[in-house]
Amino acid sequence: MAEQYSTPAKLVLEDGTCFEGWACGAAGESAGEVCFNTSLTGYQEVISDPSYAGQIVTMTYPHIGNYGVNDADLQNDKLFLSGLVVRSMCYTPSNFRATSTLPALLEEAGIVAIEGVDTRELTRHIRDHGAMRAVISTVDLDDQSLLAKARASRSLVGRNLAGEVSHPAVEVFPALDRDGRPSATPRYRVTAVDCGLKRGILRGLQMSGCEVTRVPWDTPAQDILEREPDGVFFSNGPGDPEPVETTYQTVRELVGVKPIFGICLGHQMITLAAGGAIEKLPFGHHGGNQPVMNLRTGVVEITSQNHGFGQVFSSMGPIVPELSGGESSHHDDLRFWSERRIAPVVNNERYGRIQLTHVNLNDGTAEGMAFLDQPVFSVQYHPEASPGPSDASYLFEAFCRLMDGRSDFLDINTTGNRMEREYLSSSSILAKEAR
Repeated sequence: MAEQYSTPAKLVLEDGTCFEGWACGAAGESAGEVCFNTSLTGYQEVISDPSYAGQIVTMTYPHIGNYGVNDADLQNDKLFLSGLVVRSMCYTPSNFRATSTLPALLEEAGIVAIEGVDTRELTRHIRDHGAMRAVISTVDLDDQSLLAKARASRSLVGRNLAGEVSHPAVEVFPALDRDGRPSATPRYRVTAVDCGLKRGILRGLQMSGCEVTRVPWDTPAQDILEREPDGVFFSNGPGDPEPVETTYQTVRELVGVKPIFGICLGHQMITLAAGGAIEKLPFGHHGGNQPVMNLRTGVVEITSQNHGFGQVFSSMGPIVPELSGGESSHHDDLRFWSERRIAPVVNNERYGRIQLTHVNLNDGTAEGMAFLDQPVFSVQYHPEASPGPSDASYLFEAFCRLMDGRSDFLDINTTGNRMEREYLSSSSILAKEAR
């Protein structure tokens, strides 16, 4: 295992900015797009989220690793991130659930990591100049050499990372009761298209009473329909959605045939299926403290997010004034709608009326939509609290309502709802099992 301050390491960004520190993971060198995550806790869930494939993650909280790691909190069997940057790494965690240390997990997984970096300075640099490619190394400490490697490394744009992280095998997961035990009588049978599915999201579906069949990202629509599911779920995943064409073509064939729910990359897949556009955000949303307003209810949710691309809502179609508070024009900053408590509706060429349901209150970007003429809805964030708050866990119950054919599926009281109580109960069960 790496020892504190024993091996020098460097992080060099493609604009020539250099950061020095010490190795705190595997020895070696790795390239990726550097981003920052603002979560105060949940570092293990962050690094095991397949949505970080191709990225070097900077944790803004200064002290990382203090409660160790354990198998129960891993969101995937494999770590896909390109590297980790921290201010101070803990080598001696104190927690009854810990079975190992974070540096040991990183080393075992072959993830290069660096500590001793001023993560506040790095975060401000990314905020000012945008996400960019970088190289992190413990074997090459020459600034110019690392700069050349950073500039020669692959961009996230144009890469089908979902195909790299998706599980290749079909697997069935049982519905769970409120005590987290397998249920013999599932409420629904759901097919989940895995573009980088987190275990927390999978468990969220199970805890809502769904038997879930996980299938690979490129599963044809006909194969999904042959399983006769009550609904189809499109998961979170990494990187640029544009190259994941097989998946959004599958969405296109399933709209109007089966109820559909999408999260994160799944939201973007539905956007592309509807003929909408995707943009690369300056530095993305990564963390467990993003405020989002549900425009239907006026409730503000604190959400967990991890994405560098987002929907351009104006590309979904022209505004329908009579369903949008009399407004007839699009606005680049969607906080226009949250300030007026209006959930605007557009007329989409392919699927009819589509409503903007959620808006990010930090930057005014789109965070959710619902089709009004088809059983489809999606959100850009992660509602299952792995890691982060559970304000949005009601969305799993909303999916169940959608499969029931209810038009008010999103109009759920987000305080103390059943899914939140059951999910928190399941977290307690995992802690007891680890003990």
